[in-house]
Amino acid sequence: MASVILGILLVLAPLPLSTEAQTRGNLTLGSSLTANDRNSSWLSPLGEFAFGFRRMGRGAHLLAIWFKKIEDKTIVWSANGDNLAPEGSKVQLTANGGLVLTDPRERELWSSGLNGTGLAYAAMLDTGNFILASASHVKLWDSFSRPTDTILPTQQLNLGAALTARYSEMNYSTGRFNFKLGYDGNLVFYVAPPQTVPTDAYWASDTVDSGFHLIFNQSGQVYLMDRNGTILNRITSELVPTSGYYQRAILEYNGVFIQYIHPKTANSSSGRLIGWSRVSVPVPENICRSIVQHLGSGACGFNSYCTLGDDLRPRCQCPPGYTPLDSANEMNGCIQDFVPQSCNGSRPETDQFVLREMLATDWPVSVYEQSSGQTEDWCREACLADCFCTAALFKNGNCWKKNYPLSNGRMGPWEDGKALIKVRIHDTTSKCTKNDQKKNKNTTLMIIGSVLLSCSVFVNLLLLITYLIYRSFRSRDSKLSPLVQINQVTGMRTFTYQELQEATYGFKEELGRGAFGTVYKGALGSEDADFVAVKVLATRTGESEKEFEREVSAISQTNHKNLVLLLGFCNEGQHRLLVYEFMSNGTLADFLFGASRPSWYRRTEIACDVARGLSYLHQDCTRHIIHCDIKPQNILLDDSLTAKISDLGLAKLLMANQTRTTTGVRGTRGYLAPEWFRNMPISSKVDVYSFGILLVELICCRKNYKPEVEIEAQIVLVDWACDCYHNRSVPKLVESDEEASSDIKRVRRFVMTALWCIQEDPALRPTMKKITQMLEGAVEVPIPPVPSSFMSSI
Repeated sequence: MASVILGILLVLAPLPLSTEAQTRGNLTLGSSLTANDRNSSWLSPLGEFAFGFRRMGRGAHLLAIWFKKIEDKTIVWSANGDNLAPEGSKVQLTANGGLVLTDPRERELWSSGLNGTGLAYAAMLDTGNFILASASHVKLWDSFSRPTDTILPTQQLNLGAALTARYSEMNYSTGRFNFKLGYDGNLVFYVAPPQTVPTDAYWASDTVDSGFHLIFNQSGQVYLMDRNGTILNRITSELVPTSGYYQRAILEYNGVFIQYIHPKTANSSSGRLIGWSRVSVPVPENICRSIVQHLGSGACGFNSYCTLGDDLRPRCQCPPGYTPLDSANEMNGCIQDFVPQSCNGSRPETDQFVLREMLATDWPVSVYEQSSGQTEDWCREACLADCFCTAALFKNGNCWKKNYPLSNGRMGPWEDGKALIKVRIHDTTSKCTKNDQKKNKNTTLMIIGSVLLSCSVFVNLLLLITYLIYRSFRSRDSKLSPLVQINQVTGMRTFTYQELQEATYGFKEELGRGAFGTVYKGALGSEDADFVAVKVLATRTGESEKEFEREVSAISQTNHKNLVLLLGFCNEGQHRLLVYEFMSNGTLADFLFGASRPSWYRRTEIACDVARGLSYLHQDCTRHIIHCDIKPQNILLDDSLTAKISDLGLAKLLMANQTRTTTGVRGTRGYLAPEWFRNMPISSKVDVYSFGILLVELICCRKNYKPEVEIEAQIVLVDWACDCYHNRSVPKLVESDEEASSDIKRVRRFVMTALWCIQEDPALRPTMKKITQMLEGAVEVPIPPVPSSFMSSI
């Protein structure tokens, strides 16, 4: 009789409860998991899937389901992407609420929302579905019915169900894209600006009044079916291998829907697991053309443009004169990195701007004026003379003026116009950051106040002093205690040893240690989120003393988004400590060489972040700085995975007119330029060399020197990279990385750039500014010569 009942349940339920799952995977009421370093989880009977907490950075956890047996532990469902759980949070199976997630203070963060429904147990199934069921095995709640951005084989979506893309590749909060099987039976893909109702559809199945279920069957096909079981629309129709493979289909953060497979066992020849492989054409095939929003930015963010990679995924880039608004999310748009043209009638600034050409490019919506029967020269002059003109499009005698912000940008062979982007000629000296704008605003307010109170000399003097103190405090993190002192020599904030001892809870949580000291986690102020990193330097002797003076002096003069911010210091007796901003995602070494491989896109972003930071140190600081110890351990990642250079303690300061210095060997073996060992003058080119080693490590996602590698030619990574380039076999460097392999042109460009960086002759190495342009594709990378030796630096 029991088998008959179970058979009926298998017919009625879209996702069956196997007997094995009931006997081996059941979780009783009261079962719980705690978010901590162990990342404990509940496994499916065969260990295929896990349910539990995944660390999203220091002190932040995502309640999720993931593939347990593959290397990258790919997440397929999550509960609290918009509200990450702090350390010590707990998820518990309760009779009154079902599955409930609470923080350490027992405040509810998320719940399955079951009340008084006869819940008896939960189970993680080998299908990837997490279920809550009654004692009679009736399914009361399951993750398959509440998907996030991914669907799995045997899963079906009913009328009203939807998928929502995540915010970015590493951020599981709600993103801009979603698709929904409407109650009218039509499957529609939408782009939704934040906090608005989605109104812009960019793909539809055209199955109004007929669509009923979206099915992902065990054969690897995703299709729309009507009530009678007839297939109406095949979303992914390719034949895919299913035996021995995991499968998933995902609405990616860039808005395209793609199906993937992953082998369940290691490759017999390499012994390594091959990553996810795409097995379907993205839907839609050209999202750059599919999305046109009259209210919104389009496929990419404002002031950016969309191109299609070889894998048909969208790539969002910034036009000349613009930089990404958020380096952690390429789809978040770009901002001008120069002061825009003034509309002051007395100073039109026409001669201060030029127009940069971009072929096959358009921003079709941002038009405010059109002229026909004109020449390109006329179009150029008209835009330059018009302070409202941000860019112009010229095509077949037509000139369209476009205003700020630019929207719906796209570049590709389907576009036959020429975009002309207005940029300031001397943009390197005319940049205006948000902080600058705030300072200008504050200055204006103070001047007005001074005039209004001019009747009192004393009040004006007091106002001026207050403003100077305010500016000094605003120049560093505003979260610091207002009781700290300002050092008259360095201009930095000073702390007492007791303050920092209390902030670190007695130097309890160690973040890392190096040759000159140990770094601890601390908190300033009453909020737990006000974290800092406190570096306790070694005793006041010898080189350590010099390092302290160099670090405070050097870092206090820097201000760049790709440099770790020094907030203050303590110099009290034998106690010398440095207080830095807290970097929640640790070092690049841990990120790059850990168990899971970071995406190719994230690695390219990190490479550009480090290059920009070094370019600033070498050329844009008031006093030029050589870092002298560039390596993955000295690159830190913040909560959005933006890379920042840390530990300037070994830096040699250079005056603006000084290019070389002589010093003893500094830095870390394996990243040192040859001139360190030859008693040669040291220049910023030593950092260029170290960056070249780091760049090859980012490309290949492995350490430069790996003696345990079986193939001798691959032990020294840069040697192997050089051989691969000159043997025209660059794809071998990334053959196990599908994402990088599909972007092989950029891989080759990065490899060529790295080979220029590690030239033995410092004069042959480019500047970091030129390297940044090479990486970004702004300039062509010439063919590099063969470096004569790498082994000397190991």
